[in-house]
Amino acid sequence: MSAEAPTPHPFDLTAAFFKRQEKLRNDLGIGDIASHPGTKGDDTELNWLHMLEEFLPRRYGVSQAFVVDANGGQSEQIDLVIHDRHFSPLLFEVGNACFIPAESVYAAFEVKQDLDKGNVDYAAAKIATVRSLHRTTAPVPHAGGMYDPIAPRRIIGGVLTRRSSWSPPFGEAFETCLRDLDAKDPDGFMWGLDIGCAVEHGGFTVTRTKDTHFGFDIEHSEANVALIYFVMRLLRQLQAVGSAPAIDYDAYLRSVPGTS
Repeated sequence: MSAEAPTPHPFDLTAAFFKRQEKLRNDLGIGDIASHPGTKGDDTELNWLHMLEEFLPRRYGVSQAFVVDANGGQSEQIDLVIHDRHFSPLLFEVGNACFIPAESVYAAFEVKQDLDKGNVDYAAAKIATVRSLHRTTAPVPHAGGMYDPIAPRRIIGGVLTRRSSWSPPFGEAFETCLRDLDAKDPDGFMWGLDIGCAVEHGGFTVTRTKDTHFGFDIEHSEANVALIYFVMRLLRQLQAVGSAPAIDYDAYLRSVPGTS
């Protein structure tokens, strides 16, 4: 006679998520502003970098950085770059500036106070300077042979703000702004945002068709779950990207005279 399976202990997942969101707010450097919008002054800068460093798995690094490629290209300085931590180097650090190889970048974010058309367009233009860079890829050896080089995936682009200036925060005007950005893109890889958060009003994500990156749906959260929604959706998008391509280090070395 087989033994009955043990009954799992109850776990309040909802309460756990709200506790996690409270920790995220503390890491971000704010109190419960979702319940009391406008009570914190703009002189308090939200510490998105620290919050994401605390939350994301250790395989990811989070840095303010310039992104560079093997052809000598460089992005504008990006407020937050989520990059590979285990297999890709920080190529250079000059003073407080970091330079990260394009191959190692998973996501790029701009940080602003307000979510509005000007800031969304500005963020998309900055992120496009990262996506436009050349990314090498190389085969990876393993015990049984060699894994083929993987094709670089679309770099996640987003914007992080305190509040939305639109009314309603994620209504028709907001969606039109996002769709207009995608209309600029011939191949679905350069323009457009994929995710963001306006802490006082909610988080948003863009779900794209897998192959063409066009024909997308936009969804958003309520204000009281803005941060937990954002970080869980970010994890889902990072999961879909998978691993960063292996860097062809020879391509970088060829840019240095006297090395070949």
